[in-house]
Amino acid sequence: MLDPQTLNQLSEKIGELLPPGLQAAKKDFDARVKTLLQQQLAQFEMVSREEFDLQARVLQRTREKLEQVEAQIAELEKRLD
Repeated sequence: MLDPQTLNQLSEKIGELLPPGLQAAKKDFDARVKTLLQQQLAQFEMVSREEFDLQARVLQRTREKLEQVEAQIAELEKRLD
């Protein structure tokens, strides 16, 4: 999910689009927009950047191990021939 700072930035940008007469209701509007954004974004299956980077490193190590195993298999197949 997006961090609170990003939600605040999105809320502020949307609030800036309000006509001047509605600026008085900005605080209430901000709170409602943040809530709405959180609800909508919660429906997406997102992970944090840290989790993404961690999984990318795990995948890279797995690929390296797979390449090693493939090379070993190729070498064993050569020996059998």
